[in-house]
Amino acid sequence: MGKLLHGSVSTRRPVALRVPLAPPLYGSFRAGPSTHPDGFRHDGPALLHFAYSGWCSGTVAPRDARCSGGREGLASWLKAVPLILALMLACIVAGSASAVEPVRIGHFPNITHAQALVGRANGTFDQRLGNPVDWKVFNAGPTAMEALIAGQLDIAYVGPNPAVNLFLRSKGKALRVIAGAASGGAALVVPATSTVSRPQDFRGKRIASPELGNTQDVALRRWLKSNGLVPGKDVQVAPIKNADILMLFRQGKLAGAWVPEPWVTRLIREGGGRIFLDERSLWPDNRFPTAVVVVRKAFYERNREQVRRFLDAHLEVTAWINGHPAEAGKKLNEQLARLAGRPLPPQTLTEALGRVQITHDPLAGPLATSARWALELGYLPRGTDLGVGLRGVVDVTLLNELLKARSLPAVRGN
Repeated sequence: MGKLLHGSVSTRRPVALRVPLAPPLYGSFRAGPSTHPDGFRHDGPALLHFAYSGWCSGTVAPRDARCSGGREGLASWLKAVPLILALMLACIVAGSASAVEPVRIGHFPNITHAQALVGRANGTFDQRLGNPVDWKVFNAGPTAMEALIAGQLDIAYVGPNPAVNLFLRSKGKALRVIAGAASGGAALVVPATSTVSRPQDFRGKRIASPELGNTQDVALRRWLKSNGLVPGKDVQVAPIKNADILMLFRQGKLAGAWVPEPWVTRLIREGGGRIFLDERSLWPDNRFPTAVVVVRKAFYERNREQVRRFLDAHLEVTAWINGHPAEAGKKLNEQLARLAGRPLPPQTLTEALGRVQITHDPLAGPLATSARWALELGYLPRGTDLGVGLRGVVDVTLLNELLKARSLPAVRGN
């Protein structure tokens, strides 16, 4: 290469400066030969390439103004360095900002998803994750799982049956259950004036569930079959959105509805109903998973530390709700008002919360039982061996590490 201080500069071996910059979305700037009049162009690679030969080639400014002599040319080039560094810094800052993407978390406007509602209200998840949270609201599990498999959700509060269904159908590639959220809080409600007194009295009648294949839908159909009634033949099971269930219930167009809280209590107080069957009575120790937390497997593998932070927030909110029920109820109601258009009456909220246990335990045993019911009903692929197929569905590795740090007992996975 020619001497810099005593002659012209050869362009055969350019001096290049390369630094990492923004992702390809922002492209990068390259000083040197360019069709753009300013000598810079977006060319995609995440590198900034400055070539001394480009500076002296006449593409950035007239050659004679910069490279007419050795010392003068070098001095002219050096004067441009602050501008170049400023551009580099601006690109680096832009790249850093673009890298902070929101964590997309789904939930329902239900009391059984209390951690999402309360944590959303007090900002706990945003604080722990260090990333903004993009909250997405769903009516029932199958719809939420469609969004997750489409890559539109990273984490979701959902019923166990839609989660297990997707896990099995994807052969374990779609998700992992990483924590529990709620136990209890589901029931079969009938009009207070109903003459139904035993399961067989529902023959020829219409019962609603929130959505085909969701957790309450599976529980209802399994209960009917266990009592000798064939869903769709002896009893019409109608998948209907919760808000519409309340409207139809008021109009006397339903013989009953198997729903989660707060809809159980709303059907009682606003629809003139009564509980025919509390689902807790069907389970050992009255415990079964109404809601669990799932993570998209690809997100889990790439963002394990973020998942850990999410679980840390989930545990914090769970403990806070159980330790401060009155304050938690207020925050929860504020979120329900924002999402549903109006808050629940205080008596409704208190009664609904009384039927729900807010927990971090995914209750892996009852979850497997619920999966067996779904298989029997034909919601899962025929011939599925649940003993093999469910391996790994409940991954509580990170959860148990956090519980240990809090001196709390570990929970069971599978």
